[in-house]
Amino acid sequence: MINLAWRDIRHAWSKFLFTGAGLGLLIGATMTMAGVYRGMVDDAKVLLDNSGSDLWVVQQGTLGPYAEPSSLYDDTWRSIRTVPGVERAANATYLTMQVRKGNTDVRAMVVGTSTVSYGDPGQPGYLVAGRQITRGHYEAVADMATRFSLGDSIQIRRKQYTVVGLTRRMVSSSGDPMVFIPLKDAQEAQFLKDNDAILQQRRRTALNPAFNPPGQPKLLDAVISSQSTNPYVNAVLVQLKPGHNHGKVADEIKRWKHLQVYTRAEMEQILIGKLIATSARQIGMFMVILMVVSAAIVAFIIYTLTMGKIREIAVLKLIGTRNKTIVAMILQQALGLGLIGFIAGKLVATLWAPIFPKYVLLEPGDALRGLLAVIVICSLSSIIAIRAALKVDPAEAIGG
Repeated sequence: MINLAWRDIRHAWSKFLFTGAGLGLLIGATMTMAGVYRGMVDDAKVLLDNSGSDLWVVQQGTLGPYAEPSSLYDDTWRSIRTVPGVERAANATYLTMQVRKGNTDVRAMVVGTSTVSYGDPGQPGYLVAGRQITRGHYEAVADMATRFSLGDSIQIRRKQYTVVGLTRRMVSSSGDPMVFIPLKDAQEAQFLKDNDAILQQRRRTALNPAFNPPGQPKLLDAVISSQSTNPYVNAVLVQLKPGHNHGKVADEIKRWKHLQVYTRAEMEQILIGKLIATSARQIGMFMVILMVVSAAIVAFIIYTLTMGKIREIAVLKLIGTRNKTIVAMILQQALGLGLIGFIAGKLVATLWAPIFPKYVLLEPGDALRGLLAVIVICSLSSIIAIRAALKVDPAEAIGG
């Protein structure tokens, strides 16, 4: 039996190939959207992994430090350090801002990290070049994605920092590269006001009788002095001793320190289930739209190709060809078009994924699910053409 679908493909192979390639661009866009979502999830997990923390201690009633603002006194870590099961505790601040280098700037998450001892949670876990921060001021470690180099001078707020180390894949949950600076500098950058604002506040304080009672000048001096210091951090990162239950230690800190504590699983749920949930739903809607458009294109193309072979199909019916043979030929053509589109889509998604500003993670499992979806879409899209073919009257083969 003549394979009408294969003969038609060979006859117009260039048209069929270019049509499949066009479909592949849609499939590639769909796979890329899935990769963007996977990349967002991976960014969130990498953020937690790179913190080196088992527990996150934040302000009570908040989802901080990544999802909501959180503010703790910077001496809180000392009392947490005494809780049974705690190996290390270190302060950390997080501030997303523009970091300047010369006349350009880069969107980055500036992390204030402890420099008390090497290996404290919050420090960059590994370096690809340079060294860790060893001084208390004006040194920085930057992620490679910032495109900073060793020795570069970068500006954060009003201060200049020298890049002494480079790391890789240190990003925030939104994919912004991280820049690590000493904790005291980060506190100043995040919380302290500019000089003009401080001077205005001091004038207001000096004119306020509540802070300037007769015979008590020291009270005013203490208030003014407090305006020049910053005793706050966003979180205390906690590492536990081996063998201790994370949940029990977290409950102990909640009970006695009256603070909010999150385990790794809870923090992951906050980042993935709350922080990127809206973006995930939006990406899902785009994927659905692209799949519907792809199905419509396949249906239109297969229907057009089938209508162009009405006389041939009528001849096949006239010589006694069974309906299931005709159905198989149309379905074969639809699946062939889908397979070409999938191969083209996988290729272009792999090629353009590294160019995207955000991390795109293309997983093999998603590719397999994409192939199954293409098979289902092509099969369903061929139904219209199959119905039209089955209604063909064999008399059309001898008609005028």
